[in-house]
Amino acid sequence: MAGMQYLKSLFFTLLLMLSACSDPILEQVEKQTPITVQRVEQLASALEKGQVRNAKLINVYANKLRQTKPELSVLIDEFAKDATTQGPMYQALLDRLNTVKTQPQMFSSSQAIFDELLNIYQAADPVLYSDALSDPLNVLADMSDGQLPRVNALSKAQSAQANNAQDFGVGEQLIGNPNYGHWQTNSSGMSFWAWYGMYSMMDNLFGSRNRVYYDQWGRYRNYSYYNDYGRTRYSSPTQLRKQTQLDTRTRKSFASRGQKFTSAYSKNRTGSSSLSGQSKSAQTSAKRFASKATNKSTFAKKSSYSKNASFRNSASTTSRSFRRGK
Repeated sequence: MAGMQYLKSLFFTLLLMLSACSDPILEQVEKQTPITVQRVEQLASALEKGQVRNAKLINVYANKLRQTKPELSVLIDEFAKDATTQGPMYQALLDRLNTVKTQPQMFSSSQAIFDELLNIYQAADPVLYSDALSDPLNVLADMSDGQLPRVNALSKAQSAQANNAQDFGVGEQLIGNPNYGHWQTNSSGMSFWAWYGMYSMMDNLFGSRNRVYYDQWGRYRNYSYYNDYGRTRYSSPTQLRKQTQLDTRTRKSFASRGQKFTSAYSKNRTGSSSLSGQSKSAQTSAKRFASKATNKSTFAKKSSYSKNASFRNSASTTSRSFRRGK
Protein backbone atom coordinates (compact mmCIF):
# COMPACT_ATOMS: atom_id res chain seq x y z
CA MET A 1 0.00 0.00 0.00
CA ALA A 2 2.83 2.38 0.91
CA GLY A 3 4.60 1.53 -2.35
CA MET A 4 1.45 2.22 -4.34
CA GLN A 5 1.01 5.59 -2.61
CA TYR A 6 4.63 6.48 -3.39
CA LEU A 7 4.20 5.59 -7.07
CA LYS A 8 1.00 7.60 -7.25
CA SER A 9 2.68 10.63 -5.68
CA LEU A 10 5.66 10.27 -8.02
CA PHE A 11 3.31 9.99 -11.01
CA PHE A 12 1.48 13.21 -10.12
CA THR A 13 4.77 14.98 -9.46
CA LEU A 14 5.96 14.05 -12.94
CA LEU A 15 2.67 15.27 -14.38
CA LEU A 16 3.15 18.58 -12.60
CA MET A 17 6.62 18.93 -14.06
CA LEU A 18 5.38 18.17 -17.55
CA SER A 19 2.41 20.50 -17.19
CA ALA A 20 4.58 23.32 -15.90
CA CYS A 21 5.86 23.90 -19.40
CA SER A 22 2.43 25.22 -20.42
CA ASP A 23 0.96 26.36 -17.08
CA PRO A 24 2.53 29.56 -15.69
CA ILE A 25 1.00 28.88 -12.26
CA LEU A 26 2.74 25.51 -12.08
CA GLU A 27 5.97 27.25 -12.95
CA GLN A 28 5.37 29.48 -9.93
CA VAL A 29 4.65 26.40 -7.82
CA GLU A 30 7.98 24.87 -8.83
CA LYS A 31 9.81 28.07 -7.91
CA GLN A 32 7.93 28.68 -4.66
CA THR A 33 8.23 25.15 -3.26
CA PRO A 34 11.95 25.23 -2.39
CA ILE A 35 11.56 28.79 -1.06
CA THR A 36 8.77 27.69 1.29
CA VAL A 37 10.73 24.59 2.33
CA GLN A 38 13.70 26.80 3.19
CA ARG A 39 11.52 29.19 5.22
CA VAL A 40 10.09 26.33 7.30
CA GLU A 41 13.62 25.01 7.91
CA GLN A 42 14.78 28.49 8.91
CA LEU A 43 11.92 28.71 11.41
CA ALA A 44 13.06 25.40 12.93
CA SER A 45 16.56 26.81 13.29
CA ALA A 46 15.25 30.01 14.89
CA LEU A 47 13.22 27.99 17.41
CA GLU A 48 16.18 25.79 18.26
CA LYS A 49 18.45 28.83 18.78
CA GLY A 50 15.91 30.68 20.93
CA GLN A 51 15.43 33.47 18.39
CA VAL A 52 11.60 33.53 18.40
CA ARG A 53 10.48 36.00 21.05
CA ASN A 54 7.26 34.43 22.28
CA ALA A 55 8.79 30.95 22.14
CA LYS A 56 11.43 32.18 24.58
CA LEU A 57 8.69 33.63 26.79
CA ILE A 58 6.81 30.32 26.74
CA ASN A 59 9.90 28.69 28.24
CA VAL A 60 10.18 31.45 30.86
CA TYR A 61 6.49 31.20 31.79
CA ALA A 62 6.58 27.40 31.84
CA ASN A 63 9.58 27.37 34.19
CA LYS A 64 7.94 29.81 36.60
CA LEU A 65 4.65 27.92 36.59
CA ARG A 66 6.38 24.62 37.34
CA GLN A 67 7.70 26.20 40.51
CA THR A 68 4.46 27.81 41.67
CA LYS A 69 2.04 25.15 40.42
CA PRO A 70 3.86 21.81 40.27
CA GLU A 71 0.52 20.00 40.17
CA LEU A 72 0.08 21.38 36.63
CA SER A 73 3.48 20.19 35.39
CA VAL A 74 2.12 17.66 32.88
CA LEU A 75 -0.04 20.27 31.17
CA ILE A 76 2.68 22.92 31.41
CA ASP A 77 5.12 20.55 29.68
CA GLU A 78 2.60 20.11 26.87
CA PHE A 79 2.39 23.85 26.28
CA ALA A 80 6.16 24.16 26.51
CA LYS A 81 6.37 22.09 23.31
CA ASP A 82 5.03 25.14 21.45
CA ALA A 83 8.46 26.71 21.94
CA THR A 84 10.02 23.86 19.94
CA THR A 85 9.64 22.12 16.60
CA GLN A 86 7.66 19.42 18.44
CA GLY A 87 4.77 21.79 19.08
CA PRO A 88 1.44 21.32 17.25
CA MET A 89 1.78 24.56 15.29
CA TYR A 90 5.14 23.72 13.77
CA GLN A 91 4.17 20.10 13.17
CA ALA A 92 1.06 21.33 11.36
CA LEU A 93 3.21 23.39 8.97
CA LEU A 94 5.30 20.31 8.23
CA ASP A 95 2.19 18.23 7.57
CA ARG A 96 0.77 20.81 5.19
CA LEU A 97 4.07 21.19 3.34
CA ASN A 98 4.34 17.42 3.06
CA THR A 99 0.86 17.27 1.53
CA VAL A 100 1.83 19.82 -1.11
CA LYS A 101 5.03 17.97 -1.95
CA THR A 102 3.77 14.38 -1.95
CA GLN A 103 0.03 14.65 -2.68
CA PRO A 104 -0.54 17.51 -5.14
CA GLN A 105 -3.53 15.56 -6.47
CA MET A 106 -5.35 16.53 -3.26
CA PHE A 107 -5.67 20.10 -4.50
CA SER A 108 -8.33 21.34 -6.89
CA SER A 109 -5.96 23.40 -9.04
CA SER A 110 -2.40 24.58 -9.45
CA GLN A 111 -3.53 27.94 -8.09
CA ALA A 112 -4.72 26.22 -4.89
CA ILE A 113 -1.29 24.61 -4.50
CA PHE A 114 0.43 27.96 -4.99
CA ASP A 115 -1.89 29.67 -2.48
CA GLU A 116 -1.11 27.01 0.12
CA LEU A 117 2.63 27.39 -0.43
CA LEU A 118 2.34 31.14 0.08
CA ASN A 119 0.25 30.66 3.24
CA ILE A 120 2.80 28.26 4.70
CA TYR A 121 5.62 30.63 3.74
CA GLN A 122 3.99 33.52 5.58
CA ALA A 123 3.04 31.36 8.57
CA ALA A 124 6.69 30.31 8.94
CA ASP A 125 7.90 33.90 9.18
CA PRO A 126 9.54 33.99 12.66
CA VAL A 127 7.89 37.30 13.56
CA LEU A 128 4.44 36.19 12.42
CA TYR A 129 4.96 32.82 14.12
CA SER A 130 5.90 34.59 17.35
CA ASP A 131 2.62 36.51 17.23
CA ALA A 132 0.74 33.25 16.72
CA LEU A 133 2.44 31.79 19.80
CA SER A 134 0.83 34.52 21.89
CA ASP A 135 -2.26 32.29 22.26
CA PRO A 136 -0.60 29.34 24.05
CA LEU A 137 1.66 31.81 25.87
CA ASN A 138 -1.36 33.65 27.23
CA VAL A 139 -2.96 30.39 28.29
CA LEU A 140 0.09 29.90 30.51
CA ALA A 141 -0.38 33.48 31.75
CA ASP A 142 -4.00 32.74 32.66
CA MET A 143 -2.94 29.52 34.40
CA SER A 144 -0.82 31.67 36.74
CA ASP A 145 -3.93 33.42 38.17
CA GLY A 146 -2.62 36.80 37.05
CA GLN A 147 0.92 36.41 38.33
CA LEU A 148 2.25 36.38 34.75
CA PRO A 149 1.06 39.12 32.36
CA ARG A 150 -0.52 38.44 29.01
CA VAL A 151 1.60 39.27 25.95
CA ASN A 152 0.41 40.92 22.71
CA ALA A 153 -3.09 41.04 24.19
CA LEU A 154 -5.22 43.03 26.60
CA SER A 155 -6.13 41.53 29.94
CA LYS A 156 -8.94 39.01 30.00
CA ALA A 157 -11.25 41.42 31.79
CA GLN A 158 -10.54 44.29 29.42
CA SER A 159 -11.11 42.30 26.23
CA ALA A 160 -14.18 40.55 27.69
CA GLN A 161 -15.76 43.91 28.44
CA ALA A 162 -14.85 45.32 25.03
CA ASN A 163 -16.33 42.31 23.21
CA ASN A 164 -19.25 41.55 25.52
CA ALA A 165 -17.64 38.13 25.67
CA GLN A 166 -18.50 35.12 27.77
CA ASP A 167 -15.85 33.43 29.89
CA PHE A 168 -15.18 30.00 28.40
CA GLY A 169 -12.50 29.16 30.93
CA VAL A 170 -8.73 28.80 30.95
CA GLY A 171 -7.53 27.92 27.47
CA GLU A 172 -10.31 29.75 25.66
CA GLN A 173 -7.75 31.37 23.32
CA LEU A 174 -7.23 27.94 21.73
CA ILE A 175 -10.89 27.05 21.20
CA GLY A 176 -11.51 26.91 17.46
CA ASN A 177 -7.82 26.33 16.71
CA PRO A 178 -7.52 22.94 14.92
CA ASN A 179 -3.99 22.48 16.21
CA TYR A 180 -5.35 21.87 19.71
CA GLY A 181 -8.78 20.35 19.24
CA HIS A 182 -11.80 20.07 16.94
CA TRP A 183 -15.52 20.69 16.78
CA GLN A 184 -17.39 17.45 17.41
CA THR A 185 -21.09 16.96 16.67
CA ASN A 186 -23.31 15.00 19.05
CA SER A 187 -26.42 12.94 18.26
CA SER A 188 -28.58 16.06 18.57
CA GLY A 189 -26.64 17.86 15.88
CA MET A 190 -24.98 20.24 18.35
CA SER A 191 -21.28 20.93 17.81
CA PHE A 192 -19.03 21.21 20.86
CA TRP A 193 -15.30 21.70 21.36
CA ALA A 194 -13.20 18.59 22.03
CA TRP A 195 -9.54 18.96 23.01
CA TYR A 196 -6.79 16.74 21.66
CA GLY A 197 -4.89 14.45 24.03
CA MET A 198 -3.32 16.09 27.05
CA TYR A 199 -5.07 19.43 26.46
CA SER A 200 -8.30 17.83 27.67
CA MET A 201 -6.80 18.06 31.17
CA MET A 202 -7.77 21.72 31.23
CA ASP A 203 -11.43 20.88 31.63
CA ASN A 204 -10.73 18.90 34.80
CA LEU A 205 -7.92 20.98 36.28
CA PHE A 206 -9.73 24.30 35.98
CA GLY A 207 -13.27 23.15 36.60
CA SER A 208 -14.46 23.87 33.05
CA ARG A 209 -16.59 20.75 32.91
CA ASN A 210 -19.38 22.30 30.87
CA ARG A 211 -19.07 21.74 27.15
CA VAL A 212 -18.40 24.74 24.95
CA TYR A 213 -20.97 24.66 22.14
CA TYR A 214 -20.23 26.29 18.82
CA ASP A 215 -23.36 28.45 18.62
CA GLN A 216 -22.70 30.04 22.00
CA TRP A 217 -18.95 30.38 21.41
CA GLY A 218 -19.53 31.85 17.96
CA ARG A 219 -21.69 34.63 19.37
CA TYR A 220 -19.78 35.36 22.56
CA ARG A 221 -16.15 34.38 22.00
CA ASN A 222 -13.34 36.62 23.20
CA TYR A 223 -10.25 37.71 21.29
CA SER A 224 -7.57 35.25 20.22
CA TYR A 225 -4.74 35.66 17.74
CA TYR A 226 -5.70 32.55 15.78
CA ASN A 227 -9.37 33.42 15.30
CA ASP A 228 -8.86 37.14 14.68
CA TYR A 229 -5.55 37.28 12.79
CA GLY A 230 -3.97 33.93 12.02
CA ARG A 231 -6.75 31.61 10.93
CA THR A 232 -5.95 31.60 7.21
CA ARG A 233 -2.21 31.19 7.72
CA TYR A 234 -2.35 28.53 10.41
CA SER A 235 -5.08 26.29 8.97
CA SER A 236 -5.02 23.86 6.08
CA PRO A 237 -7.50 24.34 3.21
CA THR A 238 -9.54 21.43 4.56
CA GLN A 239 -9.71 22.95 8.02
CA LEU A 240 -10.81 26.31 6.64
CA ARG A 241 -13.51 24.65 4.58
CA LYS A 242 -14.79 22.69 7.59
CA GLN A 243 -14.97 25.89 9.63
CA THR A 244 -17.01 27.55 6.89
CA GLN A 245 -19.32 24.54 6.64
CA LEU A 246 -19.92 24.50 10.40
CA ASP A 247 -20.61 28.22 10.43
CA THR A 248 -23.03 27.91 7.52
CA ARG A 249 -24.79 24.92 9.08
CA THR A 250 -25.23 26.77 12.37
CA ARG A 251 -26.58 29.86 10.63
CA LYS A 252 -29.13 27.77 8.70
CA SER A 253 -30.18 25.99 11.88
CA PHE A 254 -30.85 29.31 13.56
CA ALA A 255 -32.71 30.60 10.49
CA SER A 256 -35.00 27.56 10.51
CA ARG A 257 -36.10 28.62 14.02
CA GLY A 258 -36.57 32.22 12.97
CA GLN A 259 -33.39 33.33 14.75
CA LYS A 260 -30.25 35.06 13.56
CA PHE A 261 -26.71 33.77 14.04
CA THR A 262 -23.79 36.06 13.31
CA SER A 263 -20.69 34.28 12.10
CA ALA A 264 -17.94 33.67 14.63
CA TYR A 265 -15.58 35.24 12.10
CA SER A 266 -17.76 38.11 10.88
CA LYS A 267 -15.73 40.70 12.74
CA ASN A 268 -12.47 40.95 14.64
CA ARG A 269 -12.68 40.94 18.39
CA THR A 270 -10.90 43.66 20.33
CA GLY A 271 -7.92 42.53 22.33
CA SER A 272 -4.73 42.58 20.27
CA SER A 273 -1.81 44.58 21.57
CA SER A 274 1.62 45.29 20.08
CA LEU A 275 1.21 42.92 17.16
CA SER A 276 3.79 43.00 14.38
CA GLY A 277 3.27 44.75 11.09
CA GLN A 278 3.47 41.30 9.46
CA SER A 279 0.35 40.17 11.32
CA LYS A 280 -1.61 43.22 10.32
CA SER A 281 -0.66 43.02 6.64
CA ALA A 282 -1.21 39.25 6.62
CA GLN A 283 -4.70 39.80 7.98
CA THR A 284 -5.56 42.10 5.07
CA SER A 285 -4.41 39.57 2.49
CA ALA A 286 -6.11 36.78 4.45
CA LYS A 287 -9.50 38.46 4.00
CA ARG A 288 -9.02 38.52 0.24
CA PHE A 289 -7.94 34.88 0.27
CA ALA A 290 -10.85 33.80 2.47
CA SER A 291 -13.46 35.38 0.20
CA LYS A 292 -11.97 33.52 -2.75
CA ALA A 293 -11.56 30.21 -0.93
CA THR A 294 -15.12 30.26 0.43
CA ASN A 295 -16.52 29.99 -3.08
CA LYS A 296 -14.24 27.17 -4.21
CA SER A 297 -12.81 24.11 -2.53
CA THR A 298 -9.03 23.93 -2.65
CA PHE A 299 -8.86 20.18 -2.17
CA ALA A 300 -9.98 17.58 -4.70
CA LYS A 301 -11.10 13.98 -4.27
CA LYS A 302 -8.50 11.31 -4.86
CA SER A 303 -10.68 9.93 -7.62
CA SER A 304 -10.83 13.22 -9.48
CA TYR A 305 -7.83 12.49 -11.68
CA SER A 306 -8.64 12.35 -15.37
CA LYS A 307 -6.69 11.63 -18.53
CA ASN A 308 -5.73 15.26 -18.96
CA ALA A 309 -4.50 15.44 -15.35
CA SER A 310 -6.93 18.21 -14.42
CA PHE A 311 -7.79 18.85 -10.78
CA ARG A 312 -11.48 19.11 -9.88
CA ASN A 313 -13.43 20.48 -6.95
CA SER A 314 -15.08 18.31 -4.34
CA ALA A 315 -16.09 18.25 -0.70
CA SER A 316 -13.24 16.02 0.32
CA THR A 317 -12.78 15.54 4.06
CA THR A 318 -9.08 14.79 3.90
CA SER A 319 -7.25 16.49 6.76
CA ARG A 320 -3.93 18.24 6.76
CA SER A 321 -2.71 16.12 9.64
CA PHE A 322 -2.27 12.48 8.77
CA ARG A 323 -0.47 11.95 12.07
CA ARG A 324 -3.52 12.88 14.11
CA GLY A 325 -5.76 10.72 11.99
CA LYS A 326 -8.56 13.23 11.95
